[in-house]
Amino acid sequence: MTTPTEHREIDLRVGGVDLGGMLTQPAGSDGLVIFVHGSGSSRFSPRNRYVAEELTAAGLGTLLFDLLTAGEEGDRRLVFDIELLADRLAKVTAQVGDKANWVAYFGASTGAAAALWTAADPDADIVSIVSRGGRPDLAIPRIDRVRAPTLLLVGGHDWTVLELNRQAAERMRCPHQLTVVPGATHLFEQPGTLEVVAHEARDWFLAHRPGGTETT
Repeated sequence: MTTPTEHREIDLRVGGVDLGGMLTQPAGSDGLVIFVHGSGSSRFSPRNRYVAEELTAAGLGTLLFDLLTAGEEGDRRLVFDIELLADRLAKVTAQVGDKANWVAYFGASTGAAAALWTAADPDADIVSIVSRGGRPDLAIPRIDRVRAPTLLLVGGHDWTVLELNRQAAERMRCPHQLTVVPGATHLFEQPGTLEVVAHEARDWFLAHRPGGTETT
């Protein structure tokens, strides 16, 4: 029997701007994974949407939303303003947090930095984080305060970002794991590499949800 799944567009009012989002909730899901896209992307990111579909198939709720408005996306200062992005993420999390018993983050590129920055807040109640080709180095000022178990997924051929992830991992105090996906570049465009990301993320979220079997 196919599990009924609810898909709906939602409007998020954050800091005086309206941000669009897509909320997907399988029947019986108790958790919500919020996706935090990277620079130059949006809630329509095909890579994040693919991962989100895999998580939904595993019974996890997902939210993909725009961090910036259409008018803001062209401003590179805003694209790399991690504190602004993190503030919006925190506000969005507060708005949708009542739709699930627990919340996790999936961040890509600069979005991973925003996820870590937000999760470092003492009042944040984020159960786990997955970073895909992320820039955790941009969250270095707060990264040692992150408590949520964090998985760093980096392409083996994404040389610069891999080194930045290694440096950031050394500063982390939470349970964490750096997993290198062989043969993958920054966007995980090589055959089979995005599937690895989706499966690793799924297993991480399931293992670290309340009542899950943690492996770290």
